[in-house]
Amino acid sequence: MLCDVRALAGEPRESSGVLWKLAESGRQLDANLIRLPAGEHIGTHAEPDLDVLVLVVAGDGVMHTPEGALPLAEGGLLWLPHGSTRGITAGPGGLVYMTVHPRRPGMQIRRRSDPTR
Repeated sequence: MLCDVRALAGEPRESSGVLWKLAESGRQLDANLIRLPAGEHIGTHAEPDLDVLVLVVAGDGVMHTPEGALPLAEGGLLWLPHGSTRGITAGPGGLVYMTVHPRRPGMQIRRRSDPTR
């Protein structure tokens, strides 16, 4: 058991940000539980490399996509394929949601396979 997302989502907080994140060593996934207070907005952005799952844990809001506005409500599960563009606005009661995606490999320094390059 990692955490109780409903308990974390129910804690009274006015600030936005990460409430919880998966930090165990050796993991192959990244996951974050995020709170947005009422009316707060995350600007339009795209994830070029990774698919992302979004689970709405509490509250409501809107996901802005090139195809139009998509209402978000508690229990909603969305799949955002890599390359998709989106922005999020929290509704009047705020929004708490979880994102899950493959972990990005860390930057690595490697020798060139061909020394003539």
